[in-house]
Amino acid sequence: MNKILGLLSFVLITQGAGGLVHYFWDWFDVWTVVHRIGFLNGYEVFVCVVLIVLGVAVGGLSERFE
Repeated sequence: MNKILGLLSFVLITQGAGGLVHYFWDWFDVWTVVHRIGFLNGYEVFVCVVLIVLGVAVGGLSERFE
């Protein structure tokens, strides 16, 4: 369970950070998914910050399941 939550945390944080980098500097458009979802247009920054916060929370939760 710890490894699954750690992997999920890593994916959430990298998607959020990659989405922010893509939004501000137009890089990393290959592996980020936030900019590809149509109904999130205009909310990309908010969603990316939420993904990062959620990733940190899941990472903290994975530490409790050691």
